[in-house]
Amino acid sequence: MASKKHERRAAREAALSLLYSSDIAETNLEQVIEQGAYPADDIDLSEYAEELVYGVVTHRDDIDARLETTSENWALDRMPVVDRAILRLAVYEMLYAEDVPVSVAINEAVELAKAYGGEDDSSRFVNGVLGRIARTIEGEIPDEL
Repeated sequence: MASKKHERRAAREAALSLLYSSDIAETNLEQVIEQGAYPADDIDLSEYAEELVYGVVTHRDDIDARLETTSENWALDRMPVVDRAILRLAVYEMLYAEDVPVSVAINEAVELAKAYGGEDDSSRFVNGVLGRIARTIEGEIPDEL
């Protein structure tokens, strides 16, 4: 049986693929899933992957607002698509996933950026933006998380 860490990482990768596909196709997520406009054979939509994807979609306005205010000199629509999807996924986990510590969300996003990032320095960019967001939400997240 796969470890929870491995399952969560696979779920994040699946969610990233769907978010990326939706953004590239400029269509809503439901259409991407229904039309199979993603590498369906390579993606296992676990319960956690679905939670991540639908969570990002549900909270996208709040997530994007936070990204806009913290990504210095980068408009959201100018970011590489994959980096934007990674950031959205991580911010969702940081703010709304009750069982994911902020540091884990950041570390996992940095690992995704290293593996799939749109630029050579994607991991540093992702880490910097998420670090600034983490500092702004410190008072909003209970200590026990």
